[in-house]
Order: sequence, then C-alpha cells, then structure tokens
Amino acid sequence: MITELGHFALILAFLIAIVQAVVPLIGAHKRWPGWMAIAEPAANAQFLLTAFSFAALTYAFVTSDFSLRLVVANSHSAKPMLYKVSGVWGNHEGSMLLWVLILTLFGAMAAWFGGNLPPTLKARVLAVQSAVSVAFFAFILFTSNPFLRMAVPPFDGKDLNPLLQDPGLAFHPPFLYLGYVGLSMAFSFAVAALIEGRVDAAWGRWVRPWTLAAWVFLTIGIALGSWWAYYELGWGGFWFWDPVENASFMPWLIAAALLHSAIVVEKRESLKSWTILLAIMAFGFSLIGTFIVRSGVITSVHAFANDPERGIFILAILAVFMGGALTLYAARAGIMEAKGVFGLVSRESGLVVNNILLAVSCFVVFIGTIWPLVAELAFGRKLSVGAPFFNMAFTPFMLVLGIILPIGAMMPWKRARIGRTLKPLLPALGLALALAGLAWAMQSGRSLLGPVGVFLGAWLVAGAATDLWQRTGRSGRFARLLRLPRADWGKATAHAGLGITMLGVAGLMAWEVEDIRVVQLNEPFDVAGYTLTLTEVNRVQGPNYFSTMGTVELSKDGRAISTLYPEKRQYPVARMPTTEAAIDNGFLRDVYSVIGDPQDDGGWAVRVYFKPLANWIWGGSILMALGGMFSLSDRRYRVAAGARKTPTVGVPAE
Repeated sequence: MITELGHFALILAFLIAIVQAVVPLIGAHKRWPGWMAIAEPAANAQFLLTAFSFAALTYAFVTSDFSLRLVVANSHSAKPMLYKVSGVWGNHEGSMLLWVLILTLFGAMAAWFGGNLPPTLKARVLAVQSAVSVAFFAFILFTSNPFLRMAVPPFDGKDLNPLLQDPGLAFHPPFLYLGYVGLSMAFSFAVAALIEGRVDAAWGRWVRPWTLAAWVFLTIGIALGSWWAYYELGWGGFWFWDPVENASFMPWLIAAALLHSAIVVEKRESLKSWTILLAIMAFGFSLIGTFIVRSGVITSVHAFANDPERGIFILAILAVFMGGALTLYAARAGIMEAKGVFGLVSRESGLVVNNILLAVSCFVVFIGTIWPLVAELAFGRKLSVGAPFFNMAFTPFMLVLGIILPIGAMMPWKRARIGRTLKPLLPALGLALALAGLAWAMQSGRSLLGPVGVFLGAWLVAGAATDLWQRTGRSGRFARLLRLPRADWGKATAHAGLGITMLGVAGLMAWEVEDIRVVQLNEPFDVAGYTLTLTEVNRVQGPNYFSTMGTVELSKDGRAISTLYPEKRQYPVARMPTTEAAIDNGFLRDVYSVIGDPQDDGGWAVRVYFKPLANWIWGGSILMALGGMFSLSDRRYRVAAGARKTPTVGVPAE
C-alpha cells in the first residue's frame, strides 16, 4: 500500500510541476500577483510529495519488500541496514528519484529563502526550476519507474553490487547529486534573468550562494568518490580519469569559474554575458554527466545503465534546455552590456584569466572524455584516452592557475600595479622556493614533479595567509584578523586547500613506491624503509560475505607500528569478489597493503605501496569545502542584495 501511495505522490508531484512551470511565468509576464504567488506553495507541495515518494521507496528497501522489482534487483535480506538504505540510490531508478528529490528541494529552498527577490524574478526562477523538474519527472515515470511490481515475488533479492557496499560510497552519491542538481539553481537564475531583461550586481549577489553551495557539495562528493576508489578498489589510485569521474569534475571546474566570474558581476557589473553563459554551461555539463552515466554510450566501471532509450530521453532533455537557454542568451545579448571599466592589470583581469584557465581545463577534459565516442562514430576506430593524455594536457593549466592565484587574489579592483601587489608576497615566494629546493635535494635526482608540487602547495598556502594578513591594516592586526568577514576566511581556506591538494597529488605521483611479490608466512620483507611480515591468513565470515583475511605486522627499525588486515571478499549472492586494502594512515605517508591469491609454493601474492602525502589530497579537499562553508555563513550571503538596494522591476523585452 505504501509503495502505491509513493507512486501516486510522484505522479501528483509531476502534475503540480507542470502547473508551476506555466502559471507563474504567465503571471510574471502579465504582472498578475495571484498567478505569481502560485509558485511558492506549488514548490513546497512538489518537494513534500517527492519526499514522501522517496520515503516510500526507502521503506520498501528497509523492510525487504521483494514484491518491488527494484528491491529484488538491488537488495537482500542478509544485507546490513546501512546498505539496505544506500541501495535506494545504488541503482538507476532510485538514484533518479534522489535526483528529482534534490531538484525539488532546491526549488523549495528558493521559495523559502527568496523573500528579498523581486516578485517577477522569483516567479520566473521557480517556474524555470519546475520546468527542469517536469522533464525529470517524465523521465522517471515513463522510462525509469522505481515502483514497478513483480508478478511473482521471490523469497529473496539479488543483492546490491558488492563494490557499493561501503560507507564511503553510501554517502558519495547524495553529496554528488546535491552538487550536480544544485547547479540547476544557477541555470534557473540565469534563464529567469534573461527573460526578465535584467542582469546586474544584485543578480550576481543572488546567484553566488546557490553556486557556492553546489560547488561545496560537488567538492565533498568528488573527494568521497576518490577516497573510496583509493581504499576499496585495491589498485592504490585516487583518480583514474574514468568518464564518470570526469563527468563530475567538468561541472566542478565550470562552477569554480562561475563563482569567480559572479564576483566581477557583483562588484563591478562586468563579465555579465560570460557569467550568464557559465551558469548555463555549468548545469549543461551536469546533464552531460547524467547522459554519460546512464546512456551506455561510453564504457565505464561506474555506469548505472546501458539503455539507449533512456540515453535518448536524457539527450532530448539536454537539447531542449541547453538549446532553449542558449537561444534566449543570443536573443538577449543587448541587456548584458558591461558597465565597469578595468585596466589590463587588475583583479578583474586576474579573474578573467582564472576563468579562461578553468574553462579551457574543462574543455580539455571534455574532449578527452568524448573523443573515443567521436572516433568510433566518425572514423570507425576504437580508441582509449587514458591518464597519460589527461596528465599532459590538463596539468599545465593547473600549474599556471596555481602560480597566478595568490597574485590575482591580492590585486585591487579596477587598476593595479604588479610590483606593489607582489611586494607583500615575496616572503611567501621565498618560502615556496626554499621548500621546493629542499624537496629537490632530498629526492636524489628524480623528476621535477615533486619539487614543483611542493612549490605550488607552499605558494598557495603562504599566499592565502599573506592575503589575510594584508587585510588587517597596520595596527591591531591580530584583533582585526579575528574580525575579518567570514567570506575572506573562506576564500583563504579554499585557496590553501587547493594548494594542499596539489601538493598531495604531486607528492604521491612523484615519490610513490610499489612492491609486488610472493610472500611466505613469517618471512619479513622491506619496502621503503618499512618491514612487513605476513603472519597468518584466515578464512572469515561476514554478514553477507566470506573473506580471506591476512594479518600483516608493520614495523620500522625494529619498532612495531601497527597490524594490517587486508582482505579478499567473496559475496555469494552477487557472485562477485572485492579487494579490501589495509592502510596504515599517517600524516606524511600511507603504507597500503593488498593480499592476492595463494601460490603453488604455499606463499601469497602481496602488493604493498608506500604513498607519501596521500591524505593531503583529501585534507585539502576538506579545506576547500570548509572554505566554501565559511563563505556561505557570511552575513552578506544570508542577506539578499535586494534588502540593501531598492529593486527595480525589469521590463521584459517584447
């Protein structure tokens, strides 16, 4: 009964979404307050109905209702409760319901927190957001219905993919979707502003918090996915440049560019046209990612579905919304005339360079991701674009971005002197060069990757600290430091986090040590100055799996450090094996061990990695997300621009 109610609630939310997408738009055009007022209660009702539908599906998974086809395909009665719940979104249909739930949540939040928006703009934003909801409601109900019943329910289910039965991956999709779908708000604000005929500083202030929130969630989601791949897959990598990984990375890059571009719109009323285009493209790349994951056109270990019908439907959604938005963008070019004038050397110019680097980086990733499909369709050749291409093509842009970022962050608006800006940064530059030289001296003549990464990381962290310090004036600096706006602290924290992540990536890639060998029980062996001893291998039974678990003693210079328990699991229901790495985490390094198959001579295949600075990758990601949260908590974000200026009602061009 509950599942039927959930299905009915989903249909009802679809009908309300249609009303919300049409009536407020007409009301805003005709200046009819009653019609515009429909948007808010409709947004709330849409969210509540979708939340009930999602709760009904969750109830079916928690209670192991095997009359539901989706539960049969993705759950099992012996599965731990956490993975019964995460099984709701660990599949195509359930994940799309989560997508729509988040989409309606953001629409409802725009209704809750948009009190200072001009009534016509608010109505249009909610209508555009609902139009996106209409498309995805239709996609779910007509191609991906999660509430389909089984004619003859089985006694038990087929279990969730064992790779998804992990805490890191249980929370990875919700955060990722909050980022993906959150960019729909930037899209809605952009399209609404184009319809309204108004793009100004107030619009820049309104769109920034939504973009920042989406960027923060994307950062957390990408970091969780990278961390999961690092410890769960057993190959020791944190990023594989897989098409689905790229699908989340591309909107992250565009969202970062949009955040910085919106600052110029807000402060200087420049880059309006570019910022609107970025807002459209950020959500466009989210839709492209959805197409990649769910169409099956590109092979990926992360792909949810391989269904051409669903792929065509998503492609149609992409074509309608991107085509419509870009057509409107071209038609409204006249309203996006820049007002602010700035010099070649200025903060505005620095942000323009920042945007160019991020946008080109995104384009490089997009080309590398889509090229195998283009090559197969156009030339009939099967190609594989892997890490070597992305590392060579993508890294130079990030290198230049890291070098200019502290300088651009400290430049004044409108006009700057490069010498005056660089002077306070000289101590940071000296520290970065000294640390890079130390890294070069200690690494015994290896590649430049490690020292360059040390330089960039130290330069960004020290540059962020210098920027904060310069904002305190000349007296009472420590007291003023604590009173700086949270947005200033957020910017410095995010930039420092980027530096730490760059340092972690470079250190891991430059100084990693890998050792693969056959190990006999109780015979110690050395890797990168550490001594490891495989003392025993046992057969262990888990809640829904069997495991071959090794016991590895880790020591250094005769001093015991820890005991590692690498596993090789077998899930009998899903008939799939998984590798569970055992990791001794440290501030400066990880020792990473994986147990393989037994050998004919009685030994075991064991793979060990020494990974310098591995945890700095995710530590930096956490700092970037925290920086975004600090900025979001700034009062200037919580108080809409409309509260500080008397809003003028834009007249739509006829």
